[in-house]
Amino acid sequence: MNNPTCHLCTHDGGEILASNAVLRIIAPDEPEFPGLVRVVWNLHIGEMTDLSPQHRSALMQVVCQVEQLIRDVLNPHKINLASFGNFVPHLHWHIIPRWEDDSYFPESIWGKKLREIPADLLKERHQQAQDLYEAIRSFDFKSKYNA
Repeated sequence: MNNPTCHLCTHDGGEILASNAVLRIIAPDEPEFPGLVRVVWNLHIGEMTDLSPQHRSALMQVVCQVEQLIRDVLNPHKINLASFGNFVPHLHWHIIPRWEDDSYFPESIWGKKLREIPADLLKERHQQAQDLYEAIRSFDFKSKYNA
């Protein structure tokens, strides 16, 4: 039930960090937002309520586990969770670490840019994001959350 005109059906959406039969966890190419992770449902489904209760639970367990890994590894000031399907009507969650000194804080990352983050700090956060991605790769999502 994939849609050949849907970007998330025809492309990975970024670097796949972990996947199983029903979902994939990716690091999208978003240079301004190190540590941003997306959890993408594999089938072309638009809304959470299109999933069975079992699948909804499995998806949200993964979202929460990724959030916890982001908190543990990156120690951000805040985590933003977002599920938008306005441009890509394919069920996916954004798990976004936020720092008070990031370029958009307190706006959403889709809001108005308020400042430039210093290059050395952005580089440091990208290096920390690599540790996060390794933690996600090492976590046993396949057996734990294979709805």
